[in-house]
Amino acid sequence: MQIIKGDCLLTIFDLLDSTKTLLFIAELRAMLIIQTLSVMAKQKNDNPEHTEGPVATAIEEQTAKLPSDLFLWAALGSMGVSLYLQSTNKRERSLFVGQWAAPFLLLGLYNKLVKLEGHD
Repeated sequence: MQIIKGDCLLTIFDLLDSTKTLLFIAELRAMLIIQTLSVMAKQKNDNPEHTEGPVATAIEEQTAKLPSDLFLWAALGSMGVSLYLQSTNKRERSLFVGQWAAPFLLLGLYNKLVKLEGHD
């Protein structure tokens, strides 16, 4: 069985590797979230009372200037630091730092959406 993903051809043996599987699933989820949010953002806002405030607009304008891969590297960095802390028997700190990956990835998705669709 083969799965084509972009320019890569993955076999079932590649997917059995747990790291590749988790990254593949995370990438598919991210693509689905971006597509869903993109469709939602394109829908017309029929309620003019619910528009972005000046603070949200200013934050979105500033965060749109950040490169998208910054959040990916931050997530990978937190996983690396967590792995290091785990290997040095600092379990509680490792769990704390390891939980930063998901918020970094969510911020990256938000950043990408703002860049693609803009704000109100």
